[in-house]
Amino acid sequence: MKVSYDRLWKLLIDRKMTAATLRKEAEIAPNTMTRMKKEQEVTLSVLGRICNVLDVDFGDIIEYVPEDENESKPHNNVVTHE
Repeated sequence: MKVSYDRLWKLLIDRKMTAATLRKEAEIAPNTMTRMKKEQEVTLSVLGRICNVLDVDFGDIIEYVPEDENESKPHNNVVTHE
């Protein structure tokens, strides 16, 4: 599953808040913030703490990104000989 935190980063810019300030106020580990910057999944409890600090909902900070059909289907490299 792919996720995007672009909405969060834009929200922080609009509120003139740094990622470091958010990390401290939401009590997020530095490694977790790094995962978010790399567009990797984090736990719902982390997202919930961010929502509480920013007074927003999940959809305001994260977006599901559908995988490309070619990426989501397993490749079958079996060659058959007749």
